[in-house]
Amino acid sequence: MRRIAALILGLLAVAPALRGAGLKAGVARVDITPPPGLPMYGYADRTQLSTGTLDPLYARVLVLEAGERRWALVTLDLGRVFGPSALARLRQSLKQSCGISFLLITASHTHAGPNVLDEYPPGQTPAWETAALDKISQAVAEAAGRIREVRLGAGYGRVYIGYNRRRVNPDGTVTMLWQNAARIPTAPVDPRVSVLRLDTADGKPLAILVNYACHPVVFGPDNLRYSADFVGVMCAAVEKSFDNHPLCLFLQGADGDINPYDADTPLAEDALKKRDWTGEQLGQEAARVAAGIRTEAASQPSLDFAEDMLDVPVRWGAEKFRQGLLEKFGPAVFDDHAGMLKDAPAPSTLSMAVTTVLVNKQVAFLGMPGEPFVDFQINWRARCPVRDAFLVGYANGYYDYIPTIRAASQGGYGAGDSNTYVEPGTGERMVDHGLIRVYEMLGRLLDLPEELRKQ
Repeated sequence: MRRIAALILGLLAVAPALRGAGLKAGVARVDITPPPGLPMYGYADRTQLSTGTLDPLYARVLVLEAGERRWALVTLDLGRVFGPSALARLRQSLKQSCGISFLLITASHTHAGPNVLDEYPPGQTPAWETAALDKISQAVAEAAGRIREVRLGAGYGRVYIGYNRRRVNPDGTVTMLWQNAARIPTAPVDPRVSVLRLDTADGKPLAILVNYACHPVVFGPDNLRYSADFVGVMCAAVEKSFDNHPLCLFLQGADGDINPYDADTPLAEDALKKRDWTGEQLGQEAARVAAGIRTEAASQPSLDFAEDMLDVPVRWGAEKFRQGLLEKFGPAVFDDHAGMLKDAPAPSTLSMAVTTVLVNKQVAFLGMPGEPFVDFQINWRARCPVRDAFLVGYANGYYDYIPTIRAASQGGYGAGDSNTYVEPGTGERMVDHGLIRVYEMLGRLLDLPEELRKQ
């Protein structure tokens, strides 16, 4: 009996060490498609309600574990993530139910999903959203329950499916190029397809993350059926390319000024065919890259993460901002802009989250809560001290467009009008802050004092 008791005590003593033996992961997917009859997201001139579903909208989940830390990555086939109070409740629920230490939730930005607001009047939260949040909680718990040791690897490719819709003229003015079926070259664009592959210990793909920057707007305002747009086609193409059909998660990049070539295609002009072409081009390249990745087990697995709130001044004077939104979009715009704009005076500052994650001291993620311009993605990757650096838009919040300083000075949609209401320089601050965090996580930079973090 004494020998048995000693053996049990010995096993209990090494249990924490066994749990942290390697990087572990679990995945899950859940259908969050709402019923028809709801307002749709993304086009101000689309006033009709949804009539049905073309293809399902999913929440896809990856849970990573290293030691006592668990990170949940959730990708949504929606136009944007849920509002601040909904995300706070989700975080609390996941922490209590399955020990999630940190959450990064991001949306693909499809314009063929249901509308999502920051806030709803008391008692008027849509039933579909409440149900979706419950399903997401269950899916995260399911992924956490399937946790297993994994190997990790990254690879890169190139594909051209989009263009920069802000054409800067020789005189410095900006012309918006809303459609580009003729494939007219514009700049800047980022053709980089960044792929992260996670394998089980026996080498079978478990999850494939694809990071790319392009608006999912092949379907235009005449489409009234729910769809993930080209993102759904891309994910399906990647999953079908492997015999065991690993879960593919799409991480939208800095797509604030990037459209697909066949943007806003009317249904009568083969929109479905053009959506499929766009998704298949990206999916085939992502699958090719994923197939060539050699994954490795981590000798010292680790998860580091931070979500820092930056106080960002509003770009426009409060009344000018309110009137500009009202004139352009009508009274309903105040529902879409955090509710805080309904009542005067409008705020002079906004509190925006910068999300930073470092996996195994090798793979870095920077999350920005809105639609950053593509230059930020290129800049982040060039300056990040680790080779594998992913920029994720629409992450942990939504504050519309985040243009570069140069674009803000030039103007054009998303850069010089009421759709961008954070001060110029906000995106640059966010990238710099993420870089500081990664250097800290690598042990190459001392922690900043709290008073400096808020600057």
